[in-house]
Amino acid sequence: MNRVRRLLDRWGSWLALPAGAALSLAFAPTRLFALALLLPALLYFLWQGVSPRRAALRGLLFTGGTFLAGTYWLYNSIHLIGQAPLWIALFLMLGLVAIMGSYSAAQGYAAARWGISDGPRRWMLLLPGGWVLIEWFRGWFMSGFPWLSLGYSQLDTPLRGYAPVLGIYGVSLAVAVCAGALLTLLIGTRRSRMIALAVAVLTWAGGYALSLVEWTQPTGRETSVALVQGAVPQSLKWEAGQRERTMQLYLALSQPYFGADIIVWPEVAIPALASSVRGFLDEVGAMAESRGSTLVSGLLNHDPETDAYYNAMAVLSREEQWYYKRRLVPFGEFFPVPEFVREWMRLMNLPYSDFESGSEQQPPLAVAGETLAPTICYEDAYGVEQLALARASTLLVNATNDAWFGDSTAPHQHLDISRMRSLETGRSMLRVANDGITALIGHDGAVLGQLEQFKASVLAGKVEPRTGNTPYMLWGNWPVLAIATLAVAGGLAWPRREPR
Repeated sequence: MNRVRRLLDRWGSWLALPAGAALSLAFAPTRLFALALLLPALLYFLWQGVSPRRAALRGLLFTGGTFLAGTYWLYNSIHLIGQAPLWIALFLMLGLVAIMGSYSAAQGYAAARWGISDGPRRWMLLLPGGWVLIEWFRGWFMSGFPWLSLGYSQLDTPLRGYAPVLGIYGVSLAVAVCAGALLTLLIGTRRSRMIALAVAVLTWAGGYALSLVEWTQPTGRETSVALVQGAVPQSLKWEAGQRERTMQLYLALSQPYFGADIIVWPEVAIPALASSVRGFLDEVGAMAESRGSTLVSGLLNHDPETDAYYNAMAVLSREEQWYYKRRLVPFGEFFPVPEFVREWMRLMNLPYSDFESGSEQQPPLAVAGETLAPTICYEDAYGVEQLALARASTLLVNATNDAWFGDSTAPHQHLDISRMRSLETGRSMLRVANDGITALIGHDGAVLGQLEQFKASVLAGKVEPRTGNTPYMLWGNWPVLAIATLAVAGGLAWPRREPR
């Protein structure tokens, strides 16, 4: 073991980057969940007995590697499909990697500077608690990027049972604690190994027991649904003449399913402002309603009074309802830049106009006797922001357009994010995507059915609306943040010691 320590002391910084990159394999589509235990344990070991500066470097490289490998698809969306210049794509992608890595760098520095030097308090309290606080912080700071949270790797393991109680960060905490227990089993004392074994067994057993609890209740009725996937390539979507073809495509795909309670089209299904295709929307909505269906579609809407543009979801019925997307994509739907930069973007013929975000107090959509909690695109990654709508709803619906990411890992990762939202709230989800992955998700996060990517098709099925609240819906992130904070406090060195 001493020889291993010497090797890692010399080469550990070189190992941190590929080890972090390998952690991306714990997430969809590969879902090698064991890596989410092994590789954080390795990072804990790489932080062991090193100076604060070296710990910061290793944290930066490890998490930077995770996001470099796990979000490489940003290059696809920005440059290959979005047609932004290569330097802009690389700047934004590497900038995100550096920001995400800097959070772990701060954690490594703080743990080496102020944390207890070794033992179970460090490995099963300080470092796991810090990991979760970092995940939570990066999920909202500067608009936030809550992708690749550790808990998403455990959707198919017993640790998923913590999601309805403590949310995604509760699952992450369970994984991070088990990673610390694993390290303790390898290098701890005999007594600390016994503690670690007990902690690991109780954590997994607790997750399994919680996964058996039915936190919400079925309403006793089934709702028939049809999710329409047009599979229009993003490169063609906005071409001249494509609008009419797209409208006829969605109409043709939907007509055989008129009669289903709810029919859903994806984000911005029709490449036009709603006002410019009003006649078509009214006609299709009336056709669906005459057969007992209600059509819900992602659309672009313009408010002439305020001259504001919205990425929206509409219920196309006699009593039309609108939901406006609340969480917009930086540099995609709005540009957080000064006016002189916006002027330069205009001169360079780059996108520079902003969408407006919707109100935080929007009601759920009343559809076919049910209430739907809507999200558009990646705003379903912000789980705690969906709780107010979910409490008032019996079903979740997400309309997205993952065509921006092509045949990459992004649509698979996004599907697992949607699965986690169902698991947290005990609600089934209708998830419809332009070219995949369209899926019906059960209240327990299980995929009940999904469509093949890049193929125009319709996913028909029945879902079970549910009522009632999970503990997470009532408490949000506060309990897990309190637990993580106490864990960090328990792992701090006291009295203060000199840095190594």
